[in-house]
Amino acid sequence: MVTMASRPIMTAPICLVENQKEQLTVNPKALKILNEIYQPVVVVAVVGLYRTGKSYLMNRLAGQNHGFRLGSTVRSETKGIWMWCVPHPSKPRHILVLLDTEGLGDVEKADPKNDSWIFALAVLLSSTFVYNSMSTINHQALEQLHYVTELTELIRAKSSSRSDEVEDSTEFVSFFPDFVWAVRDFSLELKLGECPITEDEYLENALKLIPGRNPKIQNSNLPRECIRHFFPKRRCFVFDRPTSDKNLLAHVEELPEEQLDCNFQMQAKNFCSYIFTHAKTKTLRQGIIVTGNRLGTLVETYVDAINSGAVPCLENAVTTLAQRENSAAVQKATDHYSKQMAQCLRLPTDTLQELLEVHAVCEREAITIFMEHSFKDENQEFQKQLMCTIEKKKEDFVLQNEEASEKYCQAELKQISEPLMETISRGTFSVPGGHSLYLEAKKKVEQDYERLPRKGVKANEVLKSFLQSQVAVEESILQSDRALTDGEKAIAAERAKTEAAEKEKELLKQKQEEQQQKMEAQERSFKKNMEQLKEKMERERENLLQEQTMMLEHKLKVQEELLREGFEKKSEELNKEINQLKEEIETINKKRSGFSQFLDEAGNVLLVALPGAGKLFGAGMKLLSSHIK
Repeated sequence: MVTMASRPIMTAPICLVENQKEQLTVNPKALKILNEIYQPVVVVAVVGLYRTGKSYLMNRLAGQNHGFRLGSTVRSETKGIWMWCVPHPSKPRHILVLLDTEGLGDVEKADPKNDSWIFALAVLLSSTFVYNSMSTINHQALEQLHYVTELTELIRAKSSSRSDEVEDSTEFVSFFPDFVWAVRDFSLELKLGECPITEDEYLENALKLIPGRNPKIQNSNLPRECIRHFFPKRRCFVFDRPTSDKNLLAHVEELPEEQLDCNFQMQAKNFCSYIFTHAKTKTLRQGIIVTGNRLGTLVETYVDAINSGAVPCLENAVTTLAQRENSAAVQKATDHYSKQMAQCLRLPTDTLQELLEVHAVCEREAITIFMEHSFKDENQEFQKQLMCTIEKKKEDFVLQNEEASEKYCQAELKQISEPLMETISRGTFSVPGGHSLYLEAKKKVEQDYERLPRKGVKANEVLKSFLQSQVAVEESILQSDRALTDGEKAIAAERAKTEAAEKEKELLKQKQEEQQQKMEAQERSFKKNMEQLKEKMERERENLLQEQTMMLEHKLKVQEELLREGFEKKSEELNKEINQLKEEIETINKKRSGFSQFLDEAGNVLLVALPGAGKLFGAGMKLLSSHIK
């Protein structure tokens, strides 16, 4: 693999899920490739009986003749699931991930359940699922697709203490891929009676249920029902034979395009064009976009579940993914904050407010990054962690700023006061009128120090320390000054005390102002966190509403089709699912009215992350009321 413009370019496929002795394992090299892909992925998986030409179609999608292995014998060539990641030809900043699965129904397999797991993994991982079969969509072809009927036993939508396959399977439509049936070596005319029909009409007609209560008929209807129930978006493509020459057919990948059948060329082109244009970005529940590294986590999670004897569960996989992604999102946001603060701050800052303003901008950017990369942050656990971390880092910058100011001021003041200190050492002020001379010299030091630019937040404190160090010196000079009466000395001493008290008062006022600035900065930070949390939750609520509405529309469509085909009882059986979906949609809409209460609770959680939370609590609730609701 080489990298170009941050997009991985694989020159050849690699095994993603190895299938050795009926045991599935994830290939670490393939995981490494996925973990380096941060762009969204469009995942196309092909499944079908062995020796039906699946690999040829996938090579065409990769824009190559070679890559995925094409077998020319009766042995299944592809073992496990192979992966090829290529830049998407029509979606900028997307990666097309092609998954070629081993042929189903291999007679050499000891455990037929192994095929079912490969089928289930292909469904779980893909955004477009291509089922590849030969000749026609007839009773036999649908029987061979019995794997789809086993999905209710092999996949869970939600984790729960009790298993409810019916309830689970109603939600499959919300995360199952689009379904494409590719019929190879098709030799029939696309007609229904005497009327020409499209490929899609051919598929939908084949999926119509057969009337009758005979158990054999009901078994035959089962795959039809499952496809109609689980896959709302379905397409069909038929392909002529690539060539009529049997000898050439065994080496079809080596043939130049002009030697392939004209119809086949056009059909393959139409298939690829459809996939490139219509295959969706892989998305999980509530609109969670899957990137390459997220796909890698899903593969690991599902295969681990299968190997442990459990049933792969979407909810558990998303929870595992959320934990990893949210931790990474906190780190990414924190790193951005630290980097931007280091770049934008020139220490020491003239005032604390200057630092806090830079902090506010960097924190806002960090929160945005966290919100973009996090999901399912239940109880705002990770957002709270981010707030704590940023608050601590802000305090570290405040400390660094103080240290830089103190170091700079002390060095400059030492240099400015050097002439004064030398004059004191020489005893120059130990003469009549020396106190007055000393005051002038000290005043000049203060004035020169005052003119220094960007002394920072410790300027007054450093000056105060310097002046305090001079109290004993000044007292000594004052008492030895024979030009002053005792009364004048008393007045001068009192004046010195008053000036010192004024300096102390000024310093205290500065510290109070800085404390107030910190509190106001925390309030702004809290407000921004809550505003961005509200926006994110609104988006998630809208995504969930769209998802449930789409599921309801699909169920109503299936119900209508069943009524039209005369299956009234089956249509009635869907009522429970339909009513349940309607209730869930109503609940989601009701949640909008209780949104403010939830934000109050979330606000309480986030407030705890801030130092001085008790003082901020009242202000925080006021902010929630005035800015969020």
